[in-house]
Amino acid sequence: MASNDFDVTVVDEVAHRPWPMPNAPWVMTQTWNDLLFAHWPIDPTQLRAHVPSAFELDLFDGTGWLGVVPFHMTNVGPRGVPSLPGISAFAELNVRTYVVAGGRPGVFFFSLDAASAIAVRAARTLLNLPYYTASMTATVDADRVVYRCVRQSGPAATFAAEYGPIGPAGHAAAGPLEYFLTERYCLYHVDRRGRPYRLEIHHPPWRVQPARAAISANTMASASGIALPDQAPLLHFARRQDTVAWAPVRL
Repeated sequence: MASNDFDVTVVDEVAHRPWPMPNAPWVMTQTWNDLLFAHWPIDPTQLRAHVPSAFELDLFDGTGWLGVVPFHMTNVGPRGVPSLPGISAFAELNVRTYVVAGGRPGVFFFSLDAASAIAVRAARTLLNLPYYTASMTATVDADRVVYRCVRQSGPAATFAAEYGPIGPAGHAAAGPLEYFLTERYCLYHVDRRGRPYRLEIHHPPWRVQPARAAISANTMASASGIALPDQAPLLHFARRQDTVAWAPVRL
């Protein structure tokens, strides 16, 4: 996939948003490609021990959820800056749960692994996000993705899987679990002084598909001190999402 094919018209598609877009100009683009959403139900008390108290856990029918989300990115860069080879495209893998602050549901990341040392340094310096450098590959062949991640900095963690879609793509209707797990328009974290912030994002509604996955290695959650239940994850696939992001705002 080309690294300069960002669809800027996504900023005009706003009817689906749960709250208005920020008044400030957005500052960054990212395109997320060939995503696997692998989710496990988690006891909220286990999540609470690892999420800052400034954020309320966002539960679905009283249950917390943890997601392991491998994908690869293109079009990564500041607004108005052309895509740069070796910098604007790389694989990434996120471990996340769901929180609320100020009435706005969002994502909280336990870890983010990336194959770009530059992106890791920038995110750690500017946002205090728990990014780690990793050796990563994402080989895509039609509806088959072979993904490997071996963390190179921080707590040891690995992920290996072959995954792909097994059904038609569609928008998740408001309310069901699929909507709860995907339709998020901000992330939350704390700065180096422990002060909470919100970082807004925007994208079109997710088009997700039922997915299959053969996961042969996965220590991503345990590296953050969270034990996954002994059961198969809930799986979804998404082909692509063009996204813009704003500068963080302290709460």
